Amino acid sequence: MRIAVVGAGILGASAAYHLAAAGAKVVLVDDVAQGRATAAGAGIICPWPSLVEDPAWYLLASAGARYYPKLIALLAEAGQTDVSYRKTGAMNVLGEAELDQVERRVRERVATAPEVGAITRLTPREAQALFPPLRKDRAALHIEGGARVDGAALGRAMSHAAVAQNAKLMRGRAKLEHDDRRVTGVAVDGETVGADAVVVTAGVWANDILAPLGLRIAVEPQRGQIIHLRLPGVRTGNWPVLLPLNGYYLLAFDDSRVVVGATRETGTGRDYRVTAGGQAEVLNAGLAAAPGLASATMIETRVGFRPMSPDGKPQLGRVRGWDGLLIGNGMGPSGLTIGPYAGKLLAQLALGEAPSVDLSAYEPVMRTSRM
Repeated sequence: MRIAVVGAGILGASAAYHLAAAGAKVVLVDDVAQGRATAAGAGIICPWPSLVEDPAWYLLASAGARYYPKLIALLAEAGQTDVSYRKTGAMNVLGEAELDQVERRVRERVATAPEVGAITRLTPREAQALFPPLRKDRAALHIEGGARVDGAALGRAMSHAAVAQNAKLMRGRAKLEHDDRRVTGVAVDGETVGADAVVVTAGVWANDILAPLGLRIAVEPQRGQIIHLRLPGVRTGNWPVLLPLNGYYLLAFDDSRVVVGATRETGTGRDYRVTAGGQAEVLNAGLAAAPGLASATMIETRVGFRPMSPDGKPQLGRVRGWDGLLIGNGMGPSGLTIGPYAGKLLAQLALGEAPSVDLSAYEPVMRTSRM
């Protein structure tokens, strides 16, 4: 069975990897567009304190977090170890009353998510010992199972693992080939590749791909600006993810790097720019939570376009009325948590298998467009 995957972000790379691992002939098309959410995303894997109440969203988010250790082990067996995934723990840093609410929420979810691990209340001194730049007057809730990952590194690892299993990686812009109401393959820069199914995982560029079919998916871009700082000579690799729950966050990686994010800008389209207001917003929020970062060196600001669905749920499944066409999209700010597991589900569906999760709640929301 030959399957084409259009879009090589975290979701597409995962779908291609799982398809290739199952023995399918895979073509992965990568347009390498600026603003891909995977490359800019923070990579926080800790869905359990989330305020999102939608059970469909939480089902995939918690399953995604649970799947990570297995996926990382499979990639290691395939020789792909440069993924930067680490279970560092996570801390919610809030006032005492808010911490009580968060702790109740997380403890309620532990029954179905033992991977949460130990849940511990920390004094301000204990919290700052784990994340030294943190302000001195905030207690914290520590969640042992919290983790972080570099989305770009993980995406590359899955793509490389797919290619090692005979997947073909093509660079360029894909055009869907179709016959009446059936998608038959893709054309990439004039080269046509036939396929039994095409999985479109192109994020905010999906509608460019779908337009020739007269289709649009109900997904809009949300710009996120995220700042990377460096603390020269400081060992930051084991610092926990910091979740203030006010829309901003901090997390650290191995190279003395601390990430502060992020803006949530709607109505910007695919305007790929770092703005003065965005910089100020993120830095002010980060320094309010962790004033010890004031002397850090600014390395870069990344810009990514989160694909936002109307109801906040991922959109995964077959497109009604079109044989051979599947969609994966709409993961919003949860892409790096949900994406690897969702890619596995899409692979199962494309192969004609019953997905591990019933995808009826995530059916793609399609609209017609002018051709």
